[in-house]
Amino acid sequence: MTEDEKVLHGMGYAQELHRRMGAFQNFAISFSIICILSGGFGSFPIALSSGGGFSLTIGWLVGGAFALIVAASLGQIASSYPTAGGLYHWSSILGGRFWGWATAYVNLLGLLFVVPAVNVFLYLISKDLFFGAVLGWDVSTWSQTTQIVSVAAITAVQALLNHFGIKITTMLTDFSGYMIFVVTVLLIGMFVMAAPSLDVGRAFAFVNNTGAAGGGVAPESSPLMAFVIGLLYPLFTITGFDASAHTSEETKDARNTVPRGMLHAVLWSILFGFALIISMILAIPDLKAAAATGWNSFNELFIAAILSSFLGKILLLAVILSNFICALAAVTSTSRMIYAFARDDGLPFSGLLKSVSPKHRTPVAAIWATAILTSLLTAITTPLGAFAALSTGSAMYLYISYGMPIMAGFFAEGKTWTTYGPFRLGGLSKPFAIIVAIGTVVTIIAGHVFVPSIEADAVAKTGFVPGLGYYTIGFLIFLGVLWFGLENKRFKGPPVGDEIAKRQALIAAQEKALEAG
Repeated sequence: MTEDEKVLHGMGYAQELHRRMGAFQNFAISFSIICILSGGFGSFPIALSSGGGFSLTIGWLVGGAFALIVAASLGQIASSYPTAGGLYHWSSILGGRFWGWATAYVNLLGLLFVVPAVNVFLYLISKDLFFGAVLGWDVSTWSQTTQIVSVAAITAVQALLNHFGIKITTMLTDFSGYMIFVVTVLLIGMFVMAAPSLDVGRAFAFVNNTGAAGGGVAPESSPLMAFVIGLLYPLFTITGFDASAHTSEETKDARNTVPRGMLHAVLWSILFGFALIISMILAIPDLKAAAATGWNSFNELFIAAILSSFLGKILLLAVILSNFICALAAVTSTSRMIYAFARDDGLPFSGLLKSVSPKHRTPVAAIWATAILTSLLTAITTPLGAFAALSTGSAMYLYISYGMPIMAGFFAEGKTWTTYGPFRLGGLSKPFAIIVAIGTVVTIIAGHVFVPSIEADAVAKTGFVPGLGYYTIGFLIFLGVLWFGLENKRFKGPPVGDEIAKRQALIAAQEKALEAG
């Protein structure tokens, strides 16, 4: 029995998933979900149309530093408890049954928002940049139904690739990891060559572009709130790095590998992303005029600076592929969260959702549940023009779920939490937790201010676009009814104490059955 299996058995779980991921694979799956070629492009107008160059550069560094602190804090807990669906287990162990249950649902909501947010952006850049700008097709007739069906088809392919084993997914995310580095370097070079001047100073100039000045991307706000809204840019981009933790049970030497995977994924994304941002700003002749184009600012920049050359067209295909793999990795992460939560009977149909294919050693039911739920989210939100709520909500809910186990650890460390892994923060642990708590509150404020409810006859046929507050209030009501009406009495949480010892015979039987096929 390997050390990884001993640790997993010690937490009361069988080794059901294939443990074949190494250090680079664990890093690559988080790096592929972060994908600076996805969120770094899709949410570029948020920063440009809020605080201008200052939000793009300084905002990126501030948000990136916060993400790095979150990753380090989660890494310390992951090193102690390396399990699939890590956030749920950590909150349960450190903060109690309800706190773990609530963390699971918040994290799951964020993850379910990530997949359609990325796939909708994938669809939009494919439609507008590849089919429209490169091939010259008339895409103006493409309807909302086209978008819904296309995104569902893309998601089905990603689920199918996940179905047939973690090996296929890791091969693709490994390739994506290298590709993102290479494509980013080439794009930086092309953006700089397209720059009318090398005036780097304007990359750090603050301009309040909220309201009409920014094409209506962000509601008109004070300079301080403009900067806060701009922080959604790095936070939407640099998220999903908990994928390294969600695949802990498929990773070798998880107690050391998972913390490093998260930290390296965040760090390299910050560095390469910052260089890419500087080059993009340099390539824009007039930042104020670009901000006024609103959500079209990135598309217009990419068409002008990149698509005029043959290499640029090849790089566009690479960007499209990296977005596909980004969402593929998000499907992997989400399905492992569903599997882990269902394993402790935390979800409806848990008996089905916790099943593992003996042949492929993957949670196939959880994978296809992810595909179905995220496709339904796309179908529901597309007619409402609610893409901003999906993308912003994914970042906000994920960072809330990151903060929940970290705050539980803040109060439990040295008391009920006395068993640690090899990765420790030492004296930085509690100060980091306080920073995470403050940053999470700022993220919540930014999300709800950025996506208000609006009357929008020109945007949606309903004439009304529900703000993020509607999602949050509805979600809180759902959690309250579910917990006090049912789960408070039914849900037991992950195994602890004597329950772990009682499970050992069942663990042996589960592993033997899977090995027998």
